[in-house]
Amino acid sequence: MAVSFETLEYDVGGTRTVIKAIGKGKPILFLHGASTLEGFDFAAGLADRFRVLCASHPGFGFSGAAPHVAGMSDMVVHYLDLLDALDLEEKPHLMGFSMGGWMATELAGVARERFDKVVLVAPAGLNDPAHPATNLGALAPQDLPAYLAHDVSVALRYFPDGSDAAFAEAFGTDRAREGETLGRLLAPFGMGHPNLRRFLGRINNPALVVWGEEDRLLPASQAPLFVDALPDARLILVEDAGHFVMQEKPGTLTQVGDFLAG
Repeated sequence: MAVSFETLEYDVGGTRTVIKAIGKGKPILFLHGASTLEGFDFAAGLADRFRVLCASHPGFGFSGAAPHVAGMSDMVVHYLDLLDALDLEEKPHLMGFSMGGWMATELAGVARERFDKVVLVAPAGLNDPAHPATNLGALAPQDLPAYLAHDVSVALRYFPDGSDAAFAEAFGTDRAREGETLGRLLAPFGMGHPNLRRFLGRINNPALVVWGEEDRLLPASQAPLFVDALPDARLILVEDAGHFVMQEKPGTLTQVGDFLAG
């Protein structure tokens, strides 16, 4: 059954910014990863208690082009401006996945007072040499799904299977567009910030770190590093789940919701 979203659109500093919204209740601002290929359907698992605002980053997903983006600081400024435009009646929770977890870390690190609780799902950003991430550039395209999900069939749902030429063409176009923006975003330091622990140390909001134990993209051995660097954090390790932990184990979202509602 298809998930039904409300579409919201804002002009943020000249960039068309699209939010897919679902649910009612206290808002959650969700920041996606380095691609939007898996979509936002996971948000239905939180929509019974929260209004989930799934924004497409500038140059990604449904949002417009962002030729000005030259690093993560531009995304942080963009989301601070978006918060101003949203003018929410109460502080939202902040939730980021993968690259969006890195983004959420920098955003909350500089503007912790704008948010209630913070959830980081398999966050990127630390670049710790003792716990190396997989080099995506070294992977053959056909191998990528196996690095996104422990049960590869879950990841394969989002990739072309050869049966729909139009979908395959659109998929390639979308990934190329997002990849171009991603390249500029990562130009300064790669997939992270050398001083990310300083950002984490400033986040005194109650925080939750969620990680799939079988993550082949960003190893779960990084999870304690995030928890130790955050002043007030809990950890949920999910068995038999890879990087797409929310898609593989939807029940995890009940635990996330319980944390946010508690």
